[in-house]
Amino acid sequence: MDHPSDITRRDFLDGLAVAVGASLLPLGCRPPGTEASFAPEQAPGYYPPSLTGLRGSHPGAFEVAHQLRDGTLKLDAVRDAPERYDLVVVGAGISGLAAAHFYRKARGPAARILLLDNHDDVGGHAKRNEFTVGGQTLQSNGGTESIESPAQYSQVSRDLLTELGVDLQGFYTAFDRKRYSGLGLGKGIFYDRETFGADKLVRGDPEAGLRAMVAKAPLTDQAKRDLLRLYQGKTNYFSGLSSARAKARLAKTSYQAYLLEVVKVDPLVAALFQTRTHELYGVGIDAIPALDCWGLDFPGFEGLQLDPKGPNPGIGKTPLLEMHEDEPYIFHFPDGNATIARLLVRSLIPEALPGGSAGDSVTARLDYAALDRGGAPVRIRLNATAVRVAHAGDPRTAREVAVTYIRGGKATEVRAGACVLACWNMVIPYLCTELPAAQKTALGYGVKVPIVYTNAALRNWEAFRKAGVSDVLTPGSWYSRAFLDFPVDLGDYRSSRTPDQPIVLKLVRAPCHPGVPSRDQHRIGRAELLATPFATFEQQLKDLLGRMLGPYGFDPAADIAAITVNRWSHGYSYEYNSLWDGPWAPGQEPCVAGRVRFGRITIANADAEAYAYTNAAIDQARRAVDELPG
Repeated sequence: MDHPSDITRRDFLDGLAVAVGASLLPLGCRPPGTEASFAPEQAPGYYPPSLTGLRGSHPGAFEVAHQLRDGTLKLDAVRDAPERYDLVVVGAGISGLAAAHFYRKARGPAARILLLDNHDDVGGHAKRNEFTVGGQTLQSNGGTESIESPAQYSQVSRDLLTELGVDLQGFYTAFDRKRYSGLGLGKGIFYDRETFGADKLVRGDPEAGLRAMVAKAPLTDQAKRDLLRLYQGKTNYFSGLSSARAKARLAKTSYQAYLLEVVKVDPLVAALFQTRTHELYGVGIDAIPALDCWGLDFPGFEGLQLDPKGPNPGIGKTPLLEMHEDEPYIFHFPDGNATIARLLVRSLIPEALPGGSAGDSVTARLDYAALDRGGAPVRIRLNATAVRVAHAGDPRTAREVAVTYIRGGKATEVRAGACVLACWNMVIPYLCTELPAAQKTALGYGVKVPIVYTNAALRNWEAFRKAGVSDVLTPGSWYSRAFLDFPVDLGDYRSSRTPDQPIVLKLVRAPCHPGVPSRDQHRIGRAELLATPFATFEQQLKDLLGRMLGPYGFDPAADIAAITVNRWSHGYSYEYNSLWDGPWAPGQEPCVAGRVRFGRITIANADAEAYAYTNAAIDQARRAVDELPG
């Protein structure tokens, strides 16, 4: 692989042929005699983690669902498969896999379970990306990144991690927190000429050497003075207000408005922070409450004397006090939380993943052919989009649920004693049309947050060493951040140690549209992502790195070995935002009203908690299984 454009062509063709195949064809359009044999996972070379190009919501994963949404899907010829299960789970992400795990634990190893997923890989958003560069295998997360703040996990989630063999204490030695700093690398900001008047990479961190960093920035004198005042000032802009009343005001004021209208900084200062929240929320500071930004330790609040232990009026689920904990951000597998998904697969289908510990799973190769074998008590069926879920009779008395899915252009119905919908909650009203209207409305309230994780395999990171940076904010650019992958060694896996070795560079993009409410931004951004070709992601990546690191010897054409764009048009679960949402009476939040059991159908996924974190996916899986009828 000498040039990324070669990767684009290869993966577009091979990806469609191997991973997607005929699933893109309308019903009835497959070649005669091939319907029963459609099983791409059985092919010897089937290994989705190694595919580059467009991943995440990849071609073949969403077209059928869009037909269902648009009312253009025809289900005239549905094959009634001779398959009966105790449980069908729609969605093989962490929540769906956890639901299968909890159900099997409660009902016994003989329980027959089928998991259906529309993607070509397991894990939902917890996907693994793999690259081979110079004979070395590199891993990175294609979605869900880390176990964040595990001390705040519920007992259910902590117990599951323990059952899977995850040793949280082991990360304190596995994650080398001094890898980059030991080489003299730190944080930086890249100022682009379109926003700030000049292309300039400035090394430094406001927490250490603020004045020197500001002095080097290509900002006007007024913007520099305001930036220093923002960080160092101790003015109480809400003088006379109690901490509780000040927090209430901040909950209804965006951080952008707080900076421009309350602190009254130069617009260039606000621009410097605009994309700082993209990675966490999927929107900029124009759509994030200032109270949340206080919880994130953003500057400008020092003089307000807010009580960190007092109640917070915001309705979002992101715990503000969590941001003040001393727990480090180190609980990261080389492939992110894809390892958790793989360990859940091992618990359900041991022969699919060799080994017996979390450590040895890191380099173990998942056997996709073992996921869906006839006669096995648990089966995971990929490239299968569920399109209809309904009780076999009156929901109040039915003993079975019928689930119809499309795979390889063919519709098939299976039946089970119960069904857990661990898919995106917003699609459930289209799948299960017999749900009450009010429940459908509640399920459709949350709008999934579009986000992009682009991973670029670099042949070396010498330019980063020369620039003295490992993590760069790029506030005016198409991507909002670029950083070297986490230095984690687990099992037999070894991360890149010296700048002459290959490494994965991670870049983040949120397709935001400031000026409208967050849910509208997400809808517009989703359409934008689905219309953006791989070539645009590649060109923007090369342009940014060339301008940012070109002065330090970086050559995009020579130094980039491969690119994987993890495009999540339906990404993070929507978290309630005090600028736009509510208030609701306790227990009446849309996520709570939407997840109510309906006959033999229960609802999981992090969407059911309106909280975009792995522990929410696990907790909601357990609740959904506990609610199933006996």
